Amino acid sequence: MSENKDFLRTIVEEDLKSGKNKEIVTRFPPEPNGFPHIGHAKSICINFGIASDYNGHCNLRMDDTNPTKEDTKYVEALKDAVKWLGFDWGDKVHFTSDYFPKIYDYAIELIKMDKAYVDSLSEDEIREYRGTVTEAGKRSKYAERSVEENLDLFERMKNGEFKDGEHILRAKIDMGAANMKMRDPLLYRIRHIHHFRAKDEWSIYPMYDFAHCLSDYIEGVSHSICTLEFENNRDIYNWVLDTLGLKSKRPYQYEFARLGINYTVMSKRKLLELVEAGQVSGWDDPRLPTIAGYKRRGYTPESILNFCDGIGIAKANSMVDVAQLEFCIRDDLNTKVPRVMCVLNPLKVTIENYDGNEELDASYYPDDVPKDGSRKLPFSREIYIERDDFIENPPKGYFRLTPEQPVRLKHAYIISCKEVIKDDNGNIVEIKAEYYPDSKSGSDTSGIKVKSAIQWVSAKDAKRVEVRVYDRLFKDEAPEGIEDINPDSLQIIKNALIEPAVITDRPDERFQFERQGYFYADPIDYTDEKPVFNKIVGLKDSWGKKKKTPLKIAKSQTKKVQIDGEVVAMSESEQRLFDNYTGKLNLNSEVANTLARDEKLSSFYEEAISANNSPITIANIVANEVARELKEKQVDELKFNAVQIAQLVKMIDDTTISNKIAKQVFEEMVKSGENPTKIVESKGLIQISDPSKILPIIDEVIAKNPDNVAKFKAGNTKLIGFFVGQVLKATGGKANPKVVNELVAKILL
Repeated sequence: MSENKDFLRTIVEEDLKSGKNKEIVTRFPPEPNGFPHIGHAKSICINFGIASDYNGHCNLRMDDTNPTKEDTKYVEALKDAVKWLGFDWGDKVHFTSDYFPKIYDYAIELIKMDKAYVDSLSEDEIREYRGTVTEAGKRSKYAERSVEENLDLFERMKNGEFKDGEHILRAKIDMGAANMKMRDPLLYRIRHIHHFRAKDEWSIYPMYDFAHCLSDYIEGVSHSICTLEFENNRDIYNWVLDTLGLKSKRPYQYEFARLGINYTVMSKRKLLELVEAGQVSGWDDPRLPTIAGYKRRGYTPESILNFCDGIGIAKANSMVDVAQLEFCIRDDLNTKVPRVMCVLNPLKVTIENYDGNEELDASYYPDDVPKDGSRKLPFSREIYIERDDFIENPPKGYFRLTPEQPVRLKHAYIISCKEVIKDDNGNIVEIKAEYYPDSKSGSDTSGIKVKSAIQWVSAKDAKRVEVRVYDRLFKDEAPEGIEDINPDSLQIIKNALIEPAVITDRPDERFQFERQGYFYADPIDYTDEKPVFNKIVGLKDSWGKKKKTPLKIAKSQTKKVQIDGEVVAMSESEQRLFDNYTGKLNLNSEVANTLARDEKLSSFYEEAISANNSPITIANIVANEVARELKEKQVDELKFNAVQIAQLVKMIDDTTISNKIAKQVFEEMVKSGENPTKIVESKGLIQISDPSKILPIIDEVIAKNPDNVAKFKAGNTKLIGFFVGQVLKATGGKANPKVVNELVAKILL
């Protein structure tokens, strides 16, 4: 557990230390009136995470006190979300409706104590009598009813003798209270409606403020963790428990800041409006911020968990940039998914001097990703390239195919343009090209220099697929609802072309389409006859370029930036660095661009690789993690140095630690400046690769999940990721993912 604990964990530890609590019990208590969204994910992570950290338990409880909006489908969606995120609620799901008889008895007790009364004011009168923040309220004349009359009326309310709204049960507290929530709050209301679990047994239902604290007490909850909008409700929470004398092992409420994300709405009411208005395809529409939407779009549980962990737990509400969430999924998929080629807007290229047919060996992963896997790429005379990868009259800085400029076909040969074929309207319909036989990737002796490689597919072998390109659902940073929808949030491309191995082999359900972004085989609509892929996220944030907002650059900031889609030309020295990085060191062009354009980063990088010749792995860390630290600091202000980064990378290369653990070590280096080797040794972070140590953990995970084992053996092989994730979670991320993958597959298959 992190040494820098959030305030909630500090409270929990103090309560354990003082003896106030011997066991930690939390709860996640959603109302089943909609699908859970990313805000619920934060609450899930907090409640289940704290319980797990302190060997406690977290209950999943459905707050089903309002039958007008609740449904079994929402219960299942909530269960699925918790399970998908990797958390376990134990033997049973709790329901507030399970406690209706007991909660009713507590209401009777309050009436007998003359602490509650049946009120017969109308809704408008109740609002009028409540007063304002500067003016005390006025108590209803019905508060003078005797205990006996209140008991009689309340029982008759329960028996269904009155119409909706005819009577309510209220607490008798203080109509002049500064906290207006305490001005005789409502405890029960009449609802003649069928309950999806309690059926027609009840005609009255408890209000949230009454049922919530009592449900916590009944379940033995120690820490009732809510979002800030319930801060004023805490007084009612305490009043109910204290007035009823429920002091033994009573729960206490604590509040944290709810999650707000720009370009996103997280009101279930507004989300329901979008669904019912047909603006989206359903609760699992990949543009929605629901867990089901993220799941269908292709987000991973790990990316959501990392996002929630990264934003932390605060006491004050704030707005999080959605780009942080998008970064988390990119960061998670970068080292996981195979790279493949897909052409979204095809342009035909005929290679006139090529008459053969061959299959090229192509790795699914770049050199800096420690994963194996390759496929055969069919190469032929006729291919398709991306239409944007050819320009007849290119602007300065354009490095792809032009009439004067050759380009490399990824994994294949260098080609040059010989002729441009146009239709009667002047549209380019075909490129006549020639290839250089001695320029084959991996054995190039042509001496021809090119500055980029483009994706392509063989015309006769490519598979036609549907690609759904998703963008942000709302065009405004603080959207209100339907009126702010981005009309370009979904583009459906019916005739994209993809290399055949993606359809026939499908080594993974998620892919990086070269230079396009990350994509996911739609779990509902995909078939081998009609393959459908959803765009998860682009390779980098392009939203800012669309907004056309001028960027203000501090004088001290030496890094050149891209503004409104126009690339600032490199200086001669920067270009030399870029050519060296992409040529001799074989760096990704984006990483090379980041390093070459920033003197601080390039100097740091050069020093690091002089200490450990691992150019690709070091480049990725410097261009991402180190660059993040240098945004606000100078190199001499960092607590770590380039040599320490080289040492950290050596441990990754030696498989002493995993990439995930490396991030933890780096964060510690940022804070303390301690040597990475010492951090790994002192915290016991060495990667576990010994099968004899991993196998018992796998056996335990399999034993705990018989249902998923049965589903896997019935053909749902996608669940292998679930089992691997559970093993990694059980080892705190220290197990070698590659070894775990191999062992899990061997046991289950």
